[in-house]
Amino acid sequence: MVLVPVANGSEPIESVITIDVLRRSGADVTVASVEKQLRVDACHGVKIVADALVSDCRDAVFDLIALPGGMPGATNLKESEVLESIVKKQASAGRLYAAVCASPAVALGSWGLLKDLKATCYPSFMEQLAPACAATVESRIQQDGKVVTSCGPGTTMEFAVALVEQLYGKEKADEVSGPLVMRANRGDEYTIAEFNPIQWTFDNSPQILVPIANGSEEMEAVIIIDILRKFKLVADMLIDEAAKLSYDLIVLPGGLGGAQAFAKSEKLVNMLKKQKESNRPYGAICASPALVLEPHGLLK
Repeated sequence: MVLVPVANGSEPIESVITIDVLRRSGADVTVASVEKQLRVDACHGVKIVADALVSDCRDAVFDLIALPGGMPGATNLKESEVLESIVKKQASAGRLYAAVCASPAVALGSWGLLKDLKATCYPSFMEQLAPACAATVESRIQQDGKVVTSCGPGTTMEFAVALVEQLYGKEKADEVSGPLVMRANRGDEYTIAEFNPIQWTFDNSPQILVPIANGSEEMEAVIIIDILRKFKLVADMLIDEAAKLSYDLIVLPGGLGGAQAFAKSEKLVNMLKKQKESNRPYGAICASPALVLEPHGLLK
C-alpha cells in the first residue's frame, strides 16, 4: 500500500512518474488530495484528479508514503495537518517515506523528519534543508534508513525505481526499469546525433500539437507537454478541430493503446502526411514511431 499526496501547485512530472512507476511494480497506490476536493491544480496548468481526500487516509496503514515536490505544492503539503500526522505516524512506525524536489526541505525537514539523516533536494532548497538534517548530500537519489530523497523532475524516474527496490527488491526494480529504457550511467551514450539536420525557424511563438488517446503513456505525454508548454492533462480540443489548423510541430506520445488509436485515426495520419509534405517537423516516442509513423511511410 502506497500513498502519494498531491496538492495545488504539485509538480506534475514528479507526481505522475512516481504514481506510474509504482503502479507498474504492482503496488496499490492511493493518490490523495490535501485540498478540499479531489481535483488539484498542479503546476503549469496540469489538472490531477486524486483517488481520495487525505482525510480519508488518516487511519490507513501504508508501506510507503512518497511526496512529490513543486512550489507551492510542497508548501501546501506541509501545511496539511492531516498529512503531517500521517507521515509522522509512518516515521514513528519505522515504515518507508520519501520526497523529491522541494518537499524534502519544505515538508519533511520542517516536520523534523530528517533530523540526523542524510538527504538531498532541489538545489535551490539545499540551504533550507541543511539545518533540518545531519548532512545534505548532492546526489540524485539519497537513502538513509527508511527515508529516500531526490532532486527534482529529471531524477524522478530513478527515484521511483529506487522506491520499487525498497518495496520489492532489486529484481523487481530491474523488471520495472527495463521496459522504461532507463540507463543508470549518463555519459557519451546520451549524446544526441542528428542525422538529418534541418533549420527550423518561425516568426512567432511556435504552435505545437500533441495528440492523446485512451491508452496513451501518461509519463511520455506529461513530460513532452510540460517541457514544451506547461500543460493540462485534459485535451484542449478534439482532433476534428485540430485538423483545421496548421502546426510547426506535431509530437506523438507512446503507450501501446494510444499508438494503436493514433494509427486508426485517419485525420491524424493525414495531418502527419501534410506535415511531412510541408517539410515541417514531427516526432514520436516509444510505440508510436513503429505503429503510426512507419506504416504510413512517414519514416522513409
